[in-house]
Amino acid sequence: MNQTNPTAQGVHAVTGAFGYSGKYIAARLLAQGQTVRTLTNSPRRRNPFQGQIEAHPFHFDQPELLVESLQGVRVLYNTYWVRFNASGFRHSQAVENTLTLFRAARAAGVERIVHVSITNPSLESDLEYFRGKARLEQALIDSGLSYAILRPTVLFGEEDILINNIAWVLRRLPVFGVFGDGQYRLQPIYVDDLAALAVEQGHTAASRVIDATGPETFTYRQLVRAIGAAIGKERPLIPVPPRWGYLAGWALGQLKGDVLITWEEVLGLTRGLLYTPSPPAGTTRLTDWLAGHAASLGSHYASELARRKDLERSYQEISGPG
Repeated sequence: MNQTNPTAQGVHAVTGAFGYSGKYIAARLLAQGQTVRTLTNSPRRRNPFQGQIEAHPFHFDQPELLVESLQGVRVLYNTYWVRFNASGFRHSQAVENTLTLFRAARAAGVERIVHVSITNPSLESDLEYFRGKARLEQALIDSGLSYAILRPTVLFGEEDILINNIAWVLRRLPVFGVFGDGQYRLQPIYVDDLAALAVEQGHTAASRVIDATGPETFTYRQLVRAIGAAIGKERPLIPVPPRWGYLAGWALGQLKGDVLITWEEVLGLTRGLLYTPSPPAGTTRLTDWLAGHAASLGSHYASELARRKDLERSYQEISGPG
């Protein structure tokens, strides 16, 4: 395993630096005076970096160009993934693309990869999302590269989708349906806390796997109540069979031309896969963050598919009217 200290001079590459978590990682690296490059599907997307970041297309279909894009890179921060299967992108393709990225990084002489995964991945999982994440973790471990694998649960931040859209529903419906008893747990982590952890791990050499969880643990019912209390929309919570709740979410997503939630996400949530007993890696409390963003949270719907289709506007610009 290559144990060269990645704090030495060199380029730090971030996938998706004009998107969500990658943007926060890139901002922290730039604040340290690092040279930052991004690999992205949307090199023309508006971003806050004002030309400070060199942008390259992913070139998954031309690995030699991907290797060229990674020349001179010491640390690669990988946030690339797809949330669900849809026309033009699938979990299986995201896995193959990421394997191509890992091979290109090794060929280009990248010394360390900081890779964003998910809590509780498993090669035996019947959920494609968690199984695909586990396959990528194993491939990275077997690659011979120095690595840090970060396993976040739910992310929250200004560009968030899940927390925002729960608030969006609470603002518009008189009741809120929870899947089953709602007692399954999750540990949201602030996106900039994840970025801080990623950058910290980019400056070390030891290979490790870290559960990236926030300092507060909620049941799903508690999470929805906390969001409702923050925005002044404390709705009655109605237990519904998970499949019915998913179908209601599917219908709302259809109305917005989006995917509000997937069946795999419902199963991952209700099985407790977004919880781990590990000590928290983040310090920002969701309840504090909610209090500071109550006025805007859920005022507009955040569309995953719109972000995938619009490759020029920033994520915050894309959401559109409520």
